[in-house]
Amino acid sequence: MRKYIGDKQFYYHALRLIVPMMVQYAISNFVSLLDNLMIGRLGTNALSGVSIANQLLFVYNLMIFGAIAGVGIFTAQYHGIKNEEGVRNTFRFKIVMNLILACIAIVVFIIFGSTLISTFLQGEGSPRDAMETLDIGNSYLRIMLVGLFPLAIAMAYSGTLRETGETSAPMKASLAAVLVNLVGNFILIYGYFGLPAFGARGAAIATVISRIVELAMLAVYTNRHSSVHTFIKGAYKHLFIPGDLAWKFFVKSLPLMCNEVLWAAGTAFLNQCYSYRSLSAVAAQNIQSTLWNLLGVAFIATGECVGIIIGQQLGKGDIEKAKGDSVRLLAFTVFLGLVFGLLQIALSPFFPMLYNTTQEIRTLASRLLMIMGVLMPVAAYAHASYFIIRAGGRVGITFLFDSCFTWLAYVPAAYFLSRYTDTGLVMMFAMVQSLELPKALIGALMVHSGIWAKNIVK
Repeated sequence: MRKYIGDKQFYYHALRLIVPMMVQYAISNFVSLLDNLMIGRLGTNALSGVSIANQLLFVYNLMIFGAIAGVGIFTAQYHGIKNEEGVRNTFRFKIVMNLILACIAIVVFIIFGSTLISTFLQGEGSPRDAMETLDIGNSYLRIMLVGLFPLAIAMAYSGTLRETGETSAPMKASLAAVLVNLVGNFILIYGYFGLPAFGARGAAIATVISRIVELAMLAVYTNRHSSVHTFIKGAYKHLFIPGDLAWKFFVKSLPLMCNEVLWAAGTAFLNQCYSYRSLSAVAAQNIQSTLWNLLGVAFIATGECVGIIIGQQLGKGDIEKAKGDSVRLLAFTVFLGLVFGLLQIALSPFFPMLYNTTQEIRTLASRLLMIMGVLMPVAAYAHASYFIIRAGGRVGITFLFDSCFTWLAYVPAAYFLSRYTDTGLVMMFAMVQSLELPKALIGALMVHSGIWAKNIVK
């Protein structure tokens, strides 16, 4: 059992990183839950329109995440050997890359936004409802584009701080941002203090403001504590990165960026397949994913911290310790997945009742929640496996493990069941999501092989 359970010092070190990130994600997703409830009070069409727009933005968010995650492998390992100039160069790379991607995303969403939203509105339902949903989603998306630039820079700051062991400051900045978002939603969605009721557009405006606040707090904190976070000293004197390093960063970032984009696009495609059954599926899936995101913060935060801890150990050259700790961290992640999965099952009959929608949608959402609750420990294992493999720079393997599996297994299954069978939404959802089992098995084989345990900064 000692192979799977660590000592007190092990868990103290792990929880010191995990808890702030868990709190940050929990607060953020709790406010997202409140956002959903506030928008849901405007009606099912508003809930569906905002949900579809956010699924498209989710692809962009993960593209940014993938871009900084690749170079973040270097950040963690550079920090492990106290190479501050290396950390500084990774920070510069994140800034430049993220701003370029933000520009590309804005152009794509302006040109193709309406078309992309329309692909989710092809199931059974009223044409009038579909048109109203499209209008709401499109107006929400256009406003949200303003926030892509501050989000891009804020993620460069928060990613670098976390990878160098500072998880408290990003948590506080996120907390301030979500509070601003919450208050802004209350005022702007319904129209208080003399302001007009903007509806779903008000939620978008509040989100943009909150992202500006988050960026400001991260930038001010990092500069005021430059004696600790020395990477910020001289970081903006220029944005030049030595060519050989820039190429190394790009080579690691590109596969992860492609992986995240393809994975997010695959997830969006799955939801489009579910919506093929009816427009009700869009709202039900939105309710399910809201609680999943809230309760899943435990294993999601733990998975990211696994990557940081293992990455720093690999950077120091302590390969055997990295291998041993990876097993214990995996076991801890699965334990959290089991606890919160049981909690989701217990809440599944009651959570959908919070929404102002039809009984049909509530029933569908409840059943989807139960399915995902059962699968949460499996998803936790697969998630942690991904970060362990990635910590050693094995981005090609993570690409095959994550996005390729999505497009070669999940997507064909969902497409076939939605187009060529009359399988109901709940059964189709269960059959597709159960593919998480073979994915976790593949992850177990990869982690056990030890092929990921590699130092890439020596």
